[in-house]
Formats: sequence, C-alpha cells, structure tokens
Amino acid sequence: MQETIQKTFPNFSADLVQDIHTHAVVKSYQSGDTIMRTGQYINHTILVTKGQLKIYREGENGGEFFMYYLQPGQACAVSMICASKSQTSQVMAKAVDDVELILVPLAIMEKWMMEHRSWYEFVIFTYRSRFEEVLEVIDSIAFRAMDERLEFYLKRHSEACGCLDLKLSHQEIATELNTSREVISRLLKKMEQRNLVRLYRNHIALLQ
Repeated sequence: MQETIQKTFPNFSADLVQDIHTHAVVKSYQSGDTIMRTGQYINHTILVTKGQLKIYREGENGGEFFMYYLQPGQACAVSMICASKSQTSQVMAKAVDDVELILVPLAIMEKWMMEHRSWYEFVIFTYRSRFEEVLEVIDSIAFRAMDERLEFYLKRHSEACGCLDLKLSHQEIATELNTSREVISRLLKKMEQRNLVRLYRNHIALLQ
C-alpha cells in the first residue's frame, strides 16, 4: 500500500504516507458501482489510486448533471467538505471502471491538517481544482449553445480518459446534458459532417 501511495501521490511526505498506511482503509469497487449517494452521510475522505470516478448530481426526475471526473492521484472535495461538517452528500459518485480507493476517516483527516503540511496543501489544491472544474461546467451551461456544450463535454471526456475513442451512447450523453437523445444524435451527425467526430454503433471517435 505504501508503494502505491508514494507513486500515486508523490507530493505526500514520508510521514504522511506512513500515517495513511496505518490509519486509512483500501477498498475496491467494480465498474458501475455507486460509491456515494445523495443524502448519504460521509465519514471518510476518498482518495483515488486506480480507475476513474464520475461525480454528478441526480435530479428528481432521474436525470443526471455531470460535474467532473476523479483520476488516480486526486481526491473528492465533496467528501472532504461533507465529512468535516458531518453533512450529507449532495452528489453521486459512480465507478466508471474498476477502481481502488483509500478511505481516510474524518477524525484523522482533521488531525492531518495540523500535522502534515503536504496534506494541508493537497486539500487546498483539491478544493481549488474541483471548484475551477465546476465553474467550467457552469460557464458551459450559462454561456454556450447546446452544440458548444456537446463539444465541451466530449473534450472533457477525452481529457479524462486520455483517449480519442469514447465509449458513450447518445442516450448517456443526453442524460448528462439534460436534453433529448434526438437532439444529441442530430448534433453529433453535424459534428461528423464537419469531420470533428466519427460515429460508430457503441462509441464515438474524436478526430480533432
């Protein structure tokens, strides 16, 4: 576990790595598993060491509002905030693929803020990074038309997986952008005509 922590979180001090090894818990989840639900009390902070998590809001009608992805070496800012305030989660977290997570108990997390400078800096960086990502999403909704939102959405997915071949269905995209499948299919077809994407049965290939 210590070797994995050092490799995934290279800025953590040796003392912090040892404390994580001593006090935290490692858990694995399969692709599609829900890690965090709306209304759930959070007792741990989540650190990602393997795989990818999708963080999103769930509407009353079952729709989803995609916020951001968490990659190895990153942490869930929502779990940090909810844990520190003993509040319930307002977002959902789902495993995009098989994931491995380090769960840091609330009491330990607060203690480390005073004892480990590298943990303090990591927490502050996590808050700022997730806040900036949420601002990007808000800007996309407030100031962009649906075709621009779709391009922005696909670009974020590509950056998250480090690939140009996106395993996304038209319905999945529509759900996360809170629109209809027909609208997404029409816009994707226009993007294909502009040589921005190539559409296949079960995936979308970005060309630019």
